[in-house]
Amino acid sequence: MMLRPLRSALRSSALAALLLAVGIGVAQTPAAVQAQAGAASGPQATPALGKAEASAAATRILEAIKNRDANTRYSQFSDELKQTSSPSMVDSTLQTQPALLSWTILRVTPGLKNTTVEAILNTAAGQKDLFMVLNRQGQLLGQLYDASKQPSTKVALAFVNALSTGQFISARSFLSLDMQKELPPMALQAKWLNLQKETGNFVKVDKAVEAEQSKDGKLVLVNTEFNRLTDTLFVILNNKNQIIGVDFPNEPAKPQKVQH
Repeated sequence: MMLRPLRSALRSSALAALLLAVGIGVAQTPAAVQAQAGAASGPQATPALGKAEASAAATRILEAIKNRDANTRYSQFSDELKQTSSPSMVDSTLQTQPALLSWTILRVTPGLKNTTVEAILNTAAGQKDLFMVLNRQGQLLGQLYDASKQPSTKVALAFVNALSTGQFISARSFLSLDMQKELPPMALQAKWLNLQKETGNFVKVDKAVEAEQSKDGKLVLVNTEFNRLTDTLFVILNNKNQIIGVDFPNEPAKPQKVQH
């Protein structure tokens, strides 16, 4: 079932096309994502990382988070992630996160290209479920925190706020693993920067409203102020509150006259 368009015919058509492209009714498991990645790249003799290797690599990543060691954390990023980050940016993110106390690795799923590790984190703010996607070298390619119990508006706001501060790796962690495959950090950065060429620089987020909900997903409208105009970003989430579509408008609203 599609989410109904809620604004003008032009923006409605863009949203309908986006929904069709991302397949809003499908919430894929990490194993399914790995299978698709393997099918696209062709058969290989062995998986990227074995379970023991992936578990050890994940443990090293979590230890760096626990110790708030930004330099080590940055070194554990894949080259793709490093292109939009730096040790100082990692440090800034680590300082805003609740302290990591301990963790349990639940499941390791080797794929033909990458390996997914699922873990439960015990933090000062409670438990979190985390998925990590590791490459052949044990470096982080993508991550996804479970946000299924959070309000959809909170997830959408956190995503846009991360974009606005240049934290593209953090912003990408709100996307489904399948969408992360399609949208590397550099591509997400380019979309955000291209939007501001039309709207002017980001100023603030005014509000986020859940405009519609179905059994398959939710549509959140994030009203965002730039220095030339104010426009609305369409954020589409699946039924697990993972972002599966974002409409960065190609034709933002025109600047409005001052009303006296």
